[in-house]
Amino acid sequence: MTTTAFITHRDCFAHDMGSHHPECPDRLSAIQDRLIAAQLDLYLQFHDAPLATTEQLTRVHPLRYIRTLEMNVPTTGIFHVDPDTAMSPGTWTAALRAAGAGVLAVDLVMKGEAENAFCAVRPPGHHAERAKAMGFCFFNNIAVAAAHAIDQWGLKRVAIIDFDVHHGNGTEEIFANHENVLMVSTFQHPFYPYCGAENPAPNMCNVPLPARTRGDGFREVVSEVWLPRLRDYAPEMLFISAGFDAHYEDDMGNLGLLEADYAWVTEQLLAVARESGKGRVVSMLEGGYALSALARSVATHVKVLADLH
Repeated sequence: MTTTAFITHRDCFAHDMGSHHPECPDRLSAIQDRLIAAQLDLYLQFHDAPLATTEQLTRVHPLRYIRTLEMNVPTTGIFHVDPDTAMSPGTWTAALRAAGAGVLAVDLVMKGEAENAFCAVRPPGHHAERAKAMGFCFFNNIAVAAAHAIDQWGLKRVAIIDFDVHHGNGTEEIFANHENVLMVSTFQHPFYPYCGAENPAPNMCNVPLPARTRGDGFREVVSEVWLPRLRDYAPEMLFISAGFDAHYEDDMGNLGLLEADYAWVTEQLLAVARESGKGRVVSMLEGGYALSALARSVATHVKVLADLH
């Protein structure tokens, strides 16, 4: 069995963009209920996510952007950053916890206190650009975590893997041409945020997938494109932007992955991590909006991380 840290915080429930918004607090409830029902909670090392510090955030976001976000947090009601992305009174603290979770995950894994980690946090992060909140995202959680590994722990080669149905445009914008980062991703295209397919930087391995791509098509891309690129790069640590909205049951997109596909890709990524990165993996929740499918997929992902499958 592998020691897997599970990092979350009750403050992440306090971010609420409205009663009918798909990125809702029930996402975390569904995940935690499923872990308990499957008795996976018995094998995980639970941690409360800390608040990200200004120093940690400014590695990837300008201070002016951070301060502007903070000033826009409403005392009551909802403030819309864009038509899809809104702040409630609990958003600021939730966003700090979400970013802080990745920092703690890196520290636990680098200290050897956990072999890998999964962060069940919200708001998600991979659409957040350096100075722009969008796509339900405010701080780029995976970027904050990866930058912490590079700056605080001195890692020279980190890989970010993103299998969300939407392209991680924010992560790409932050790390394009970064000498210490390789990003590999799949995403439905053409689809929100309508980028990622044209002229990516050399350290970006973006693979657009047409609508209705099923698991066999996804696995082919991983096997033939991702894995050779990752093994050639030999990352010292892997970061997973774990969005589960490419699931067949999730109507936020139009791909057709199943739990077995998430289990398989997790196994492949762990193998890469063991080869060059001492097994070090930090996975962070991104999308996934069909609650049952999300919960089942996360449970499957975590089960593989913890070597319980």
